[in-house]
Amino acid sequence: MTLLLAATLSLNAGPKSHVIGFYNLENLFDTYHDEGKNDYEYLPDGANQWTEVKYQKKLKNMAHVIAEMKNDNGVWHTVLGVSEIENRHVLEDLVIEPEIAEANYQIVHYDGPDRRGVDVALLYRPELMTVVESESIPFDFNSSIEFELDEAGKADFRTRDILMVHGIIDGEHFAFYVCHLPSRLGNKGQDLRGRGAEIAWEHSRMMMQKYPGIKCVVMGDMNDNPDDASMCVYLHGKETIGEMGPEDYFNPFLSMFKAGYGSLAYRGEWCIFDIIMVNYNLANAPKGTFQIVPITKKKFYGRIFQKPFMTNQSGQYKDTPFRTFSNGAFVGGYSDHYPTYIVIKK
Repeated sequence: MTLLLAATLSLNAGPKSHVIGFYNLENLFDTYHDEGKNDYEYLPDGANQWTEVKYQKKLKNMAHVIAEMKNDNGVWHTVLGVSEIENRHVLEDLVIEPEIAEANYQIVHYDGPDRRGVDVALLYRPELMTVVESESIPFDFNSSIEFELDEAGKADFRTRDILMVHGIIDGEHFAFYVCHLPSRLGNKGQDLRGRGAEIAWEHSRMMMQKYPGIKCVVMGDMNDNPDDASMCVYLHGKETIGEMGPEDYFNPFLSMFKAGYGSLAYRGEWCIFDIIMVNYNLANAPKGTFQIVPITKKKFYGRIFQKPFMTNQSGQYKDTPFRTFSNGAFVGGYSDHYPTYIVIKK
């Protein structure tokens, strides 16, 4: 496995270039109980002994990663999707962290049905994007997919909603989808992840019909690799822009995955679950409008952001992401996922 080395990315400082990214913040919980949610392990007297000191360390770490990406790129992310956040409160605490406060990130978040209480959200810079509308799209089983769950299981199933944010950047319409697709626990859920991807694709098709020419970005912790069916079949993901049809998505992380890059180590194997895909309108944009551009070695259209401080330097988990907890013990790391991003440019 070849990790993506941190290479300096040179962007124009003006509004003609924008960084769009995703980061799984690995259980960003506050220290208070949310009614109706199974968040007990992240309380001061819970299994993780989640104290205010640990919470503040976690906030500082997440802000530091975001700031380091800005230092590399020369610009803050215009849009940053996040997952594994407990509520709006933790994001309000995050965006005022001293290292990133100047970015003036605003928040789009809805409380979702996940039993542990983890949600997805979108951070954005209001100076660069105006939000038109947003929607929290629930999971459903209205599909031709054959599901393993019986009717009782379907009725009891809970997972994260998909967040859609419709915004305008420099006069152009965008729809951003932030996903955290169902878990791989028990080596299951392939059908559920396929349905989650299908929901995002169907909704984006509706947005493209409603707003001709709109540029769509689907991002998230997909709990699947770029070559899995959820991404290739149900999200119509293609490895190259040349393969795309009008209803397809370009998946810049598919070629990176084949080349050996990874955003997390799952069961001893490197995977890319942290995927960002763009629709035909953004991949094949008319000249003078926003289009995805190559950023990594001028070959790949995506980047997995990884620095030594975010990575275990020794021990059993050497060279893997330096996470918050290891074997049940608080180790003060960052996340078990590396963030990913793309760049769009006029």
